Amino acid sequence: MKSLRILWNYMKNNRLVYLGAILSVGLASLTTISAPLVIRITIDNIIGDEPLVAPLLIRNFVESIGQAFWVPGIVLIVITTFRGLFMFLRGRLSAQASENIAKNIRDRIYDHIQQLPYKYHKEADSGDIMQRCTSDIETIRRFLGVQLVEMGNALFMVFFIVNVMWRADRRMTMISMIAVPIIFAFAIVFFVKVKKAFKEADEAEAELTTVLQENLTGIRVVRAFANQDYEIERFDSKNQVNRDKLYHLIWLLACYWSGSDLLAFSQIGLVLVAGTYFTAQGEITMGTMVLFSTYIGMLVWPVRQLGRILTDMGKALVAAERLQEVFDEPKEELVENNEQPPIKGNIVFDNVSFGYEPGQLVLENLSFSVKAGQTVAILGHTGSGKSSLVHLLARLYDYEDGSITIDGVELKTIDKRWMRKNVAVVSQEPFLFAKTIRENITLASGDVPDEELYAICREAAVHDVILSFDKGYDTLVGERGVSVSGGQRQRIAIARALITQSPILIFDDSLSAVDTETDLAIRNALAKRSQTATTFLISHRVTSLAGADLILVLDHGKIVQRGTHEELMNADGPYARIWEIQNTLEAEITA
Repeated sequence: MKSLRILWNYMKNNRLVYLGAILSVGLASLTTISAPLVIRITIDNIIGDEPLVAPLLIRNFVESIGQAFWVPGIVLIVITTFRGLFMFLRGRLSAQASENIAKNIRDRIYDHIQQLPYKYHKEADSGDIMQRCTSDIETIRRFLGVQLVEMGNALFMVFFIVNVMWRADRRMTMISMIAVPIIFAFAIVFFVKVKKAFKEADEAEAELTTVLQENLTGIRVVRAFANQDYEIERFDSKNQVNRDKLYHLIWLLACYWSGSDLLAFSQIGLVLVAGTYFTAQGEITMGTMVLFSTYIGMLVWPVRQLGRILTDMGKALVAAERLQEVFDEPKEELVENNEQPPIKGNIVFDNVSFGYEPGQLVLENLSFSVKAGQTVAILGHTGSGKSSLVHLLARLYDYEDGSITIDGVELKTIDKRWMRKNVAVVSQEPFLFAKTIRENITLASGDVPDEELYAICREAAVHDVILSFDKGYDTLVGERGVSVSGGQRQRIAIARALITQSPILIFDDSLSAVDTETDLAIRNALAKRSQTATTFLISHRVTSLAGADLILVLDHGKIVQRGTHEELMNADGPYARIWEIQNTLEAEITA
């Protein structure tokens, strides 16, 4: 079974610890069943005069006791002490192993998620991933820490008890075993049903987590549009589905526990009735009657407990399968022996085509060249392929046809990590971590002198803004940067990109939230960097693009116009029309 193999693989490097836990379970079970044997010998052979059928050493020991009834009491205390010791070792070893396994799984899946390609993260459901990384791992930890050793305990108890009962009286043993196969079969049927029910409940909980995560992340949008009622209804709908799935799961559990309780108590009652009758008839001794009445509880309840064990095993197997779905996602191919040439910023696109899905091109036959230090501006309607073009440079995606060379080296042959260290990207919706402004800016560059940090922030037109905060650069920006405005967030992200001193800078509509004056200040600062960095500037604001060395106008993945601002203004095409429209609107707004 695939899911069992998955669990077995998770136990790697901790199997010897589990072996110690299972050995402790076996010894604890052995001491547990020894106590009723001592009581039986005390009743039949010390108090009574029944002949003792046992190894010679035990017979000699019992004969030497005589009427010293305190000796069996001491033996029971010793047995109980050892049982407590073995139970302690069982709990300690199983907890140690399960916690180590859970930590290893968390480390593995976090590392794996970090190495998954950009496409996976773009399409994945973050709430579902969180569910797998937290709740599913906890389910596995709980099963390995508690129920796995309980399964060993049940098997040991059944083996030892049936063996002893069979030697004591075969007829009573047969009577004691009547309900055991039925309870076991009932547990197997229940396991099959509860596994499916748990998977449905787990998926419903994941959807609920996703809705909650999205709402908390986008709470400002919800409040801005007074959309609370819709979000409450949406959450209530998912919550109701989650409630129904959990109710079905609980209903299955209730059916099993009530049914297995009925079978277990019926079995115990049958043994008591049969044992009483055979004792009254003189067919078994009083000690044997006590032995069977004690053992039947020890036998039936562990078998009944298999239902809970199988339930948690079903949950653990489902959780393991859900985690394995993430592990099965292929990691991004980062070939370490690829080239790591010095990057200056000379870029050539030669008939490059790219599509996210086979046969659906987003970029088609793009060809242009950029010299190191030049600024390339890209204009186009939404969906024209602007962001896709710059994503190819950072190797977030790989192009299908054509060629892209960086300083004469084919892009596909350059190490991805190396390329990304030399390409700084600022997106339209930059992400800030719940850290200080200083930590966010120096995220990829480590510690930098304050003078350099301040100079970079002045270039990004954000230094004075930061100083206006109570704690300056040590101000916490809150989760996802919610405590700063959109324009401030964009400028902090620009400073984060500039401080890396990358030879290729990409601004993907990252000036959209700043005013015209700030936009101009940032572009002037970028112009001073023209000798050190090749810059790609994507914007819908034509005035932001006018000073570029090369302007590309995209339409449906193709370059429909190219040239400088003066060249495009003198040509009949979309660039001149957009310039005229935007200037007219600005004049009307000013008027």
